[in-house]
Amino acid sequence: MILGILNVTPDSFSDGGEHGDAASAVEFAQHLVETGADIIDIGGESTRPGAERLPVDEEQRRVMPVLRELVARGIAVSIDTMNASTAAHAADLGVSIINDVSGGTADPDMPRVAAETDLMFITMHSRGASATMNERAVYRNTIAEVRTELELRIAHLLVQGVRSERIIVDPGIGFAKNADQDWELLGGLRELRVLGHPVLVGASRKRFLAALLPAGSKPRERDAATAVISALAADAGAWGVRVHDVAATKAALDVWSAMNGAKR
Repeated sequence: MILGILNVTPDSFSDGGEHGDAASAVEFAQHLVETGADIIDIGGESTRPGAERLPVDEEQRRVMPVLRELVARGIAVSIDTMNASTAAHAADLGVSIINDVSGGTADPDMPRVAAETDLMFITMHSRGASATMNERAVYRNTIAEVRTELELRIAHLLVQGVRSERIIVDPGIGFAKNADQDWELLGGLRELRVLGHPVLVGASRKRFLAALLPAGSKPRERDAATAVISALAADAGAWGVRVHDVAATKAALDVWSAMNGAKR
């Protein structure tokens, strides 16, 4: 599955301010669908490293008009939020997925909303808020610790009434991880499948890819590397990828699918 990223924020790390009004955001979402996105993942609050939290009412002011129009057009939508009230409102409007980068820990009401709405719920691995997470990128065994911490998140959600078959896990590339740890997680994706839940990979344009490019390259120049990661993630059994450049990832996945189908 390809989740196309739609940030209606002024300060996201790669595309902040590009889709600040509802009309341009809807138009861009339509473009993502036409180029291969299965789901539009819409967020109104930046979660880049160092970002401060946004008031809930401002988040909803940004996302709800866009979300409402996308659902009216029959487009599958995921709401990228850490706020239970935003998730609940989005569920009432018809979203398909709640994507919480805090894994349901930032808002104590989020597990209840996930259970009551019975939507698919993406629980991502992270440590602390965006403003402090870089200080917590300390691991002895990155893959084992991320897997264990995701297991604890899953257990908490199950206790709160979220059905197991509704949970998707995300290793949280770039969230409380340095570049070496990001690469370790990508190389060990198969080990996360033992959790028994679909795995989502969100590596698009993230800063660990910058080392592959000339100094001073812009985030969107990381799209080719992102597309390669998408194909490798599919080969490792990932359920989905969350990307900015949908067309590049769709092409990479088509190549992977064709090669996979040609195997004898």
